[in-house]
Amino acid sequence: MRRQANPGILKNKIQKIFLAVGRKALNYKQVAARLEKESSEDRNKIIAAMKQLEKEGVIEEIDTGRFTITFVHQFLEGKMEMTQNRAGFMIPDDGSEDIYIAPDFMNTALNGDRVKVSLLAQRSGARRAGEVVEVLKRDREQFVGVLQVHAYYGFVVTDDKKMNIDIFVPKELFNGAKNGDKVIARILNWSEDGNHPEGEILAVLGKPGEHETEMNAIVAEFGFASKFPPEVEAEANAIPTGISKEEIASRRDFRKTLTFTIDPEDAKDFDDAISFKALKDGWYEVGVHIADVSHYVRKGSQLDQEAIRRGTSVYLVDRTIPMLPEKLSNNLCSLRPNEDKLTFSAVFEMNDKAEIRNSWFGKTIIHSARRFTYEEAQTRLETGDGDLANELGILNGMAKILKEQRFSKGAISFETQEVKFRLDANFKPVDVYLKVRKDAHKLIEEFMLLANRKVAEYVSKMGNKEHPKTFVYRVHEEPGEDKLTQFNLFASRFGYRIQTSGIKAIAQSFNRLLEEVEGKPEQNLVQSQAIRTMSKAYYTTKKTIHYGLAFDHYTHFTSPIRRYPDLIAHRLLFDYLNKGQSASEKEIEDLCKQSSAMEVKAADAERASVRYKQVEYISDFIGEEFEGIISGVTDWGLYVEISQFRAEGLVRIQNLGSDYYEYDEINKCILGKSSRKKWQLGDPLKVLVVAADVFKRQIDLALVDEDIRKAFKSSFDQRMKSGAKRKKESARSGKAGARKSSGKRKR
Repeated sequence: MRRQANPGILKNKIQKIFLAVGRKALNYKQVAARLEKESSEDRNKIIAAMKQLEKEGVIEEIDTGRFTITFVHQFLEGKMEMTQNRAGFMIPDDGSEDIYIAPDFMNTALNGDRVKVSLLAQRSGARRAGEVVEVLKRDREQFVGVLQVHAYYGFVVTDDKKMNIDIFVPKELFNGAKNGDKVIARILNWSEDGNHPEGEILAVLGKPGEHETEMNAIVAEFGFASKFPPEVEAEANAIPTGISKEEIASRRDFRKTLTFTIDPEDAKDFDDAISFKALKDGWYEVGVHIADVSHYVRKGSQLDQEAIRRGTSVYLVDRTIPMLPEKLSNNLCSLRPNEDKLTFSAVFEMNDKAEIRNSWFGKTIIHSARRFTYEEAQTRLETGDGDLANELGILNGMAKILKEQRFSKGAISFETQEVKFRLDANFKPVDVYLKVRKDAHKLIEEFMLLANRKVAEYVSKMGNKEHPKTFVYRVHEEPGEDKLTQFNLFASRFGYRIQTSGIKAIAQSFNRLLEEVEGKPEQNLVQSQAIRTMSKAYYTTKKTIHYGLAFDHYTHFTSPIRRYPDLIAHRLLFDYLNKGQSASEKEIEDLCKQSSAMEVKAADAERASVRYKQVEYISDFIGEEFEGIISGVTDWGLYVEISQFRAEGLVRIQNLGSDYYEYDEINKCILGKSSRKKWQLGDPLKVLVVAADVFKRQIDLALVDEDIRKAFKSSFDQRMKSGAKRKKESARSGKAGARKSSGKRKR
């Protein structure tokens, strides 16, 4: 059982009482009366808590036994971000400096919670520190973990490394769970002294380590649900599948215009299509047609509320957790070939120089004539043969010009290497590879970017400066000076450097660096650090730049099947095209914040599923040696990325050797006190895989030397004799019929 939180709830309640009465003095009996505590035990606790508040300088004794508040506290509200050592930081809503919260001052706050913090007295030069005085809103009440059963109770030890407190569960609330089961637990309340949360078991996921158990655990851990509530499914199933004549008559008809889709081979939801028509004067009409989800998902409906809650579809290694039920995502709203489909479109008149002379936005109906996979479209682009090869070639030429225009204005080329898996019939990874993006992917991406940009520009000009139309924008702010300086310090270790003055100069130097690093051992590490240097993109009603794409205005319009902000954009644009009033800025901003938060959770869930499969795959290579590169340095050890698998493992500081090692936080390195041996970010290493724990999604590594080889070989041989079997050859074979991990397009 992990260390429990320190008491704090009672102290918080007493502090609130003194704050409420202002400068009025109270004794412990008056405080007890307000708390409705009558027993001598309760009163002793109140006296002890008041003494602690006096010691901390929150209250002072102005007369024998009578206390008053010492000063007017400064309070801030914001989001709690926990560390793995039980401390945390509150990120204030006002954008000011983060506030450090010591473990003793958490007072039941958990990672992600919205909290109110009282600032503590600040010493000169010290960081701001505070104490949580109120949890305003829980980020979640449900947690995934393993049940440890005792005689009449149990504790759920959670998977979340930032949840440092186990959940106490009485035996009558096990609900069929047994010792060692992986479960979903819900917190019901906290103990009176704040020592631990008390809860119940909601569901048994299975035995830890099994594929289905672990994948369902990831879904639940990040707050998503595999199934839709019955009322949501019922509402979806009640939607008529036919399209009325009146609906067709109200839309621009593209059914006789050549239209097609290009998607991954295993895609089931086709949310965008391209139409192409040659005009008489040498120009072309290019339509970007997006599934009209807003026609089916009405504002305020059960479907709409569930879509808001989910915020996005989630793409795990082996499955998709959709934002909308299957009837919508894979049927009604999926732009399948040879079917009439309702769409919302951005239509452009363009020439072969990608110049645009006219744009049109509105609701349409299409009939896709062809469904291309990316591989099929790429073959036509490379060979010039096959159906629609000429049309695809013209569109590809336009796409390349659009891309060149973006980069000439300062766009940044962040093409990260996405790890993918081939899974066998039992979902075991038999191969790991990096996804390659070719022209067919980039063609679709450029036209989606064009539609998103032009919709944002169109709406941004509506209304006037004093009263602009409220809209949902995708914003990416320029990087801060401090982060750029830190990145330059890191990049210099590899002989690289970027410009740090001028928006365009920064972008251009980033692009040159990313080109230079391509194909080198440090490529993934440098790319990852470059992305971390950038600000995070988010949704907001505020009109401002998308730095990474070099657009003045940008939105998400092209994927309403899988992103809620796109659905908002459709509704707002349709209202404004029909002379509707501007939407409530607060209402849309709240939806933007919810969508941004769920986007982060979805990305974390996706990374967790990849990490799980990486650990599972590497478990077949215990005892193998690999080349790696130091990707992180902490006071507990070195994180090393195994270049071959793009998987990260930990060399613990106690396993670095017989010397005494210290972590240098300023220079981000570990230094041997006697030997002066130094390890720092970016150093190449040869490592040996010691262990792979799928329960913790953790890989343990060791530095390679002869002593370690001998010690490990002796231990490994002993395990082999006791019946352990290696499966390296089957893991490398990549048997026929292996399935690819699910993927998504990132636009």
